[in-house]
Amino acid sequence: MAKKLHLITAVVQRKIGEAVVDAAIKAGATGATFFYAEGTGTRQRLGAAAAQEISGSKRVVFVVTEEAHTDAVFDAVVKAARLDDPGQGFACVQEVLKAVGFLAPRR
Repeated sequence: MAKKLHLITAVVQRKIGEAVVDAAIKAGATGATFFYAEGTGTRQRLGAAAAQEISGSKRVVFVVTEEAHTDAVFDAVVKAARLDDPGQGFACVQEVLKAVGFLAPRR
């Protein structure tokens, strides 16, 4: 029976994207896919002071995990990206219904 997989998606400040990927891997992820993006909305909602602190340049990180590793990897991503702080980014977990090519962690 195939293991249940989850997709963690994180939109983080571009300058800390590499640290987020490293944290995910240390927490049990087997790898990550990322790309760069621009964002808008948060800076405008938080005001002028936040606009100077928060860049519109983002890194979007995708991490596929086995269900057993999801919480640890998600928590590591949240901590590395400081996502509990307003305006630092966003992360979510989705169930993967079908997948091919995922390499499970070595046991």
